[in-house]
Amino acid sequence: MLTTKKKQAVIKKNQIHEKDTGSSEVQVAVLSTQIEELAKHLKRHKKDNTSRRGLIKMVADRRNHLKYLERKDKTRYNALMKKMNLV
Repeated sequence: MLTTKKKQAVIKKNQIHEKDTGSSEVQVAVLSTQIEELAKHLKRHKKDNTSRRGLIKMVADRRNHLKYLERKDKTRYNALMKKMNLV
């Protein structure tokens, strides 16, 4: 589970301007952090199929945000991919 402080830190690190909380970059960063934490959980709890379903849903959501960003602004997409090490 992503704590509020950790989520705020991720948002602050990836926001475009001061009040940005919903841009594609921020959403991808938050989803990536949640995916990492859930993947750690699933390594310990191999039979937790409900969480596995949530993980698959998050990965698909992140992929859709990345597709949107690539289509709208290729330079921001490339910068985010390098920053998040998703290549």
